[in-house]
Amino acid sequence: MCDICVTNAVKDRMLSRRDLFRRGAGGAAAIAAVSAGAATLGASPARAQIAGAPVDLTHTLHEGFPTFFGEQQFFVENVFNYAEHMFNLNVLRVNEHTGTHVDAPLHFSQDGASVDEIPVTNLVAPLAIVDIREKAARDADAQVTPDDLKAWIAQNGPLPEGCCVAMLSGWGAHVDGDRFRNADGEGKMHFPGFHVEAARMLLEESSAVGIAVDTLSLDHGPSPDFATHYAWLPEGRWGLECVANLEALPATGATLVLGAPKHRGGSGGPARVLAFA
Repeated sequence: MCDICVTNAVKDRMLSRRDLFRRGAGGAAAIAAVSAGAATLGASPARAQIAGAPVDLTHTLHEGFPTFFGEQQFFVENVFNYAEHMFNLNVLRVNEHTGTHVDAPLHFSQDGASVDEIPVTNLVAPLAIVDIREKAARDADAQVTPDDLKAWIAQNGPLPEGCCVAMLSGWGAHVDGDRFRNADGEGKMHFPGFHVEAARMLLEESSAVGIAVDTLSLDHGPSPDFATHYAWLPEGRWGLECVANLEALPATGATLVLGAPKHRGGSGGPARVLAFA
């Protein structure tokens, strides 16, 4: 289809939408009825009780966002712009594991659930934040250990049912610089993550559905074998990487909402992540 044909078609659709909203009370009532019906069909009473101010746990994705492999993984091509076409449209090309993103079980397993198969009930979860900022400031290779989890439980009580356990290392402050990857002269990265024994403790002693980190990987930077990924994801759990703003939330009491992408067969993907506290 020619560019002008596409332009005209889009403009026609936009105008028809505007006309719907200009119809006054009748149009508004119809929209309200459709919205109410959708809410009735899709709402879960438990999820509808989420309260508190939302906190955005998502870094803004851009073409220079740091990546695990050190190469660009997000590309934007502008194909229509308002000055020429009276609307804007970009084509995006992205590695699934770029920016604030979710790891699906399939990411590190032969036949685990793909990102579109993660149960929606597991995408809304109580949030338990384990603060290791003090030891991460001393040691870039710090990890969340079973002792950190035990200390959290001693102070806050048992981990909530179906929770997400998040590591707060303070690494989000480095996201716009080289220290986020923190590669040494040999190319080995140094940043915090979850120790595999902490992951195993969560698998054996909790019902946690996810773990989250404010770094590039669930495993700490110098990991030679992705042990935490291999222990956690094949068990049907998900992971979140490059999470932002955890320091704005309490250690317990917040609710995480994971806006996971839903593309068939995906091993993960960039996500919009919110928390309510």
